[in-house]
Amino acid sequence: MAGANLNTDLYFSEQITPWDIYKHGIDKVLVYQKTKYQEMYIVEGVYGKALILDGKWQSCTEDEFLYHESLVHPPMIFHGSPHKVLVFGGAEGATIREVLRWKTVEQVVMVDIDGEVVEACKKYLPEMHQNAFEDPRVELIIDDAQNFLESSSETWDVIISDLTDPIESGPSFPLFTQEYFEKIRQVLSADGSFIIQAGSTSPAEMYLHVRVVKTLQSVFSYVSSFIPYSTSYGCPLGFIICSEKEFSSTPNPEKVDRLLAEKTTGGFKLMDGISLLGMLQLPFNIRQAIATETQIYTLKAPPESIHI
Repeated sequence: MAGANLNTDLYFSEQITPWDIYKHGIDKVLVYQKTKYQEMYIVEGVYGKALILDGKWQSCTEDEFLYHESLVHPPMIFHGSPHKVLVFGGAEGATIREVLRWKTVEQVVMVDIDGEVVEACKKYLPEMHQNAFEDPRVELIIDDAQNFLESSSETWDVIISDLTDPIESGPSFPLFTQEYFEKIRQVLSADGSFIIQAGSTSPAEMYLHVRVVKTLQSVFSYVSSFIPYSTSYGCPLGFIICSEKEFSSTPNPEKVDRLLAEKTTGGFKLMDGISLLGMLQLPFNIRQAIATETQIYTLKAPPESIHI
């Protein structure tokens, strides 16, 4: 019977929904720190090393490629030849690591609000960043995503939002609003792509993901939700990719494979044309939910539980 043999005495319990808890066995706590912004653990267990922020599992060395390859490469593929890439979040450095696989990339700016977490990841998670922070194409800026958007007038070929989950009652709610996404669109190149990690697609909390989809549809001409394969999160995740340039939700796998062979250094564990095609095919219940949802997140009319 699965789970009958317990091989550790220490567990990290994460509340996935108001009704579900997921426990991770831990062998060792490598780092514990309360930073200016959040509580951080870096732990080690059956999934390798893992980063935990404010009680939320971020990524782990054993299966992070499932998350990071799925987050980075779809917008890069749809652009075709990205030169400038902006990353929000991504403290572990794995997101910029994947961006740097693209031979066309000339500049990567990573904006993360918590420099203490970034420094801890540099020291304790080299398996993830693989010295990506040292690449001369990378500029690390410790700042809030909104502040950066307000002060920057540059345009970007690809923008990757590797931030917190959408939570209607949380302080990160403004990062999932129509006003915020309009700022993103203004600094995106005409043929650019934007991708955002947009929470769980499990039935209990799918409405959050669906409302982010509807909000993005009010800003961008082409929007597609997709579900990456994930194992250590305790729930299925949903990403959303957007552009003013038309892209297909049924890309040709052979063309994708040729593009990756030509434009990247390769060595993927997950990403290829078949994987991309599969992730973009949403289950019927999610497609139905998107079609019938009417809520759009705005700062002018936030959900009643929000007070900004």
